[in-house]
Amino acid sequence: MFRFSKKMIFALEAVVDIAYNGRIEPVQSKEITRRQGIPQRYLEQVMQQLVRAGILRGVRGPRGGYFLARERRRITVAEILNVVASLESGADSNVYESKSDLGQKVVKPLIEEINREIMEKLEGITVEDLCTEASSSGIQSEAARKLDFTI
Repeated sequence: MFRFSKKMIFALEAVVDIAYNGRIEPVQSKEITRRQGIPQRYLEQVMQQLVRAGILRGVRGPRGGYFLARERRRITVAEILNVVASLESGADSNVYESKSDLGQKVVKPLIEEINREIMEKLEGITVEDLCTEASSSGIQSEAARKLDFTI
């Protein structure tokens, strides 16, 4: 059954943070940790998986960090969550497989249908949508604060 784990939520927050606060320079993981309160140990694991999946692009070095690998309108919430779900699938021993006909023929198809509907909904929501929501909620981007137009 689909559930939102801490790692999924952290991954989603981190990607949206990069999209919303990043501009010219890569966003460092310590900045994401500071702004979002995501523990560093979770963040680094997830960020590397997101790089491997082609959602983020990593830059090494003292001024390194992360960029989005694609436009934010081309990255869906479902895609981000699927990356983390694939990480957790081996560790998820809480998946219950019913041995009864009722469970197999009635309950399991219901759960699968609900999971499909959730994923379809999440496939329709992009990182761009979440950045727009952040802006309309009055959250100011640090990248916007750093811009200085004085001549």
